[in-house]
Amino acid sequence: MGTASSMLTQYDLEEVQLHCHNLFSQQEIVSLYQRFCQLDRNAKGFISADEFLSVPEFAMNPLSQRLLEMLDGLNFKDFVAFLSAFSAKANMEQKIALIFKVYDSDGNGKISFNDMLEVLQDLSGVFMSNEQREKVLIQVLKEAGYTRESYLMLDDFIKNRVKESEDTCISMSTNRFLEILA
Repeated sequence: MGTASSMLTQYDLEEVQLHCHNLFSQQEIVSLYQRFCQLDRNAKGFISADEFLSVPEFAMNPLSQRLLEMLDGLNFKDFVAFLSAFSAKANMEQKIALIFKVYDSDGNGKISFNDMLEVLQDLSGVFMSNEQREKVLIQVLKEAGYTRESYLMLDDFIKNRVKESEDTCISMSTNRFLEILA
């Protein structure tokens, strides 16, 4: 399963399916494996940051650096587990957990004001000043019942995101994600 030239055995398929909590069919896993092998140009068994950045849509994503920190060096099994949040079968909490990880850049299990500010900076780029970003973020936190000193935990994130429409969370399907990687 580690190199591009190898094929997935039935055992490999079942193992990957279990690892991603059965959110992908075996056919979807085969498709993901084919794309993984295309991206893993040196047949190392993992996809490097440079290989991910070779996908133009990924490279242009304002959050690409954050995503690279999460994806760099993943083997196929972990790659599929990461993508499982994009599966049509994934529930809202699984999708929100992925978003939480994007915001939680230091991986400490909580999102600080600075974590949120960094994401806002990545998303807004030069179109907003630091002062404007801080002002907007303070207002959003206030409206949600938090302060600048508050930390959001995954449960808080889920509680606040579940109130919103599922369409605004992660509406990208696995097929669309694969199209972008293609």
